[in-house]
Amino acid sequence: VQLQASGGGLVQAGGSLRLSCAASGLTFGSATMGWFRQAPGKERDFVAAIDWSGGSTIYADSVKGRFSISRDSAKNTVYLQMNSLKPEDTAVYYCAADRRPITTIKLSDYDYWGQGTLVTVSS
Repeated sequence: VQLQASGGGLVQAGGSLRLSCAASGLTFGSATMGWFRQAPGKERDFVAAIDWSGGSTIYADSVKGRFSISRDSAKNTVYLQMNSLKPEDTAVYYCAADRRPITTIKLSDYDYWGQGTLVTVSS
């Protein structure tokens, strides 16, 4: 299984970015997909998750109303649209896959991880 995250970069506060994560070797259509982030010197935290159908999503309180997770099963890709970015959103963002079709925020529930993409938000 490979998860290839992309789309990170440098953006000013208030700006937007869209992250993508392409999955291969995975039964994408039945997997829960999630995004986590890790700021320097901090633990990896949950950001958002989407169930196998795309019909159920959950978000961390810190990103509700600003971030949106979606998936395209035809492309085996999950997206994270990030709007109204803040300097505190600066982190390495990781996509993850859970083979079980149950949306979860627990890091330990995810079976596979991508390599991460860096998002830097300047003030």
